Amino acid sequence: MQLDSKDRTLLALIEQNCRLSNAEMAEKLGMSTSACWRRIKAFEEGGIIQRYGAVLDRAAMGMQFHAIVHVQLHRHEAVQGQEFNRAVRLRDEVRDCYATTGEADYHLRVLCPDLDAYNRFLDEFLFRSPAVRSAQTNVILRDIKG
Repeated sequence: MQLDSKDRTLLALIEQNCRLSNAEMAEKLGMSTSACWRRIKAFEEGGIIQRYGAVLDRAAMGMQFHAIVHVQLHRHEAVQGQEFNRAVRLRDEVRDCYATTGEADYHLRVLCPDLDAYNRFLDEFLFRSPAVRSAQTNVILRDIKG
């Protein structure tokens, strides 16, 4: 799907606040509500918009510990990678997981109530995984953009 400047602006509006009404988005773009709605439907059907979500306040949820964990696997065998992927998807603490190039094989964004809960996550899950060779934690001090 080819995107023009109005498409990109519309997608940015949706990404910033998906609860804007169709009428509000159309007004901001200077287009009719029906044309705006047709574009959004095309984005959904074309897979550009995969889902809608909410930005949550971690502190209000009692989630004070936020980190990026760089994980190296022992070997790059398909079975181990698939098992690790399956196990990570089941963990509530893991909010995002990316398979990457470079020194680390995976980067996990992990959210826990506190340091003790994070240590339990490491001891009871990550370090027990036979695929995991090592893990390095970078604690997130503050959000700059996100």
